[in-house]
Amino acid sequence: MAMSDLFGGAITACLPNSRVDMSDLRQIPDNQEVFGHSSTDQSIVIEIMEYTQAEDDIQAIRTYFEDLAESNAAQFDASTLSYDCLDLSSLSATQCKSCQMVTGVQNVYKFKDVEANVVEIHMALLRLPQFTTDILITFNNTLHISEGSSSQLAESSSSQAAWTHQDFLALVQSLVIVNESLFG
Repeated sequence: MAMSDLFGGAITACLPNSRVDMSDLRQIPDNQEVFGHSSTDQSIVIEIMEYTQAEDDIQAIRTYFEDLAESNAAQFDASTLSYDCLDLSSLSATQCKSCQMVTGVQNVYKFKDVEANVVEIHMALLRLPQFTTDILITFNNTLHISEGSSSQLAESSSSQAAWTHQDFLALVQSLVIVNESLFG
């Protein structure tokens, strides 16, 4: 893990080793930082989002989870979602008013694959209502790559260790907002 600048240094966070900055490979929207594991099919996405108005913070993160499933044309069983709330004292982002987490499994069809990969999705939602902003951090942890999937090429016999839920938590807890002008 190494402390890294995000969004031009406006945010810093501890990111796992063996990461590839996906903006070096393809165009990434300005509101996202995307990293792929160098030898697995794992990825981390950090997004600056407009604050989602919701009944409560659990409904807000559930909305983001469902939006991701819809954009991936993925299937999931809502009854298997598990929610957690991180204590604000464990966060380095002192501006954060709430940090909700959700974990669930989605069956994701990548590109034009005919069989779905099974992906465990970990999401953390840092709520910043004073800036009308949400920071959404998503860790995609592929549990099963279907035969013939384009993702099979991503899996290698590299000695690079796969990222863990602990790596994800370390990222979330280490995130620091250095420059609040990022939010407008």
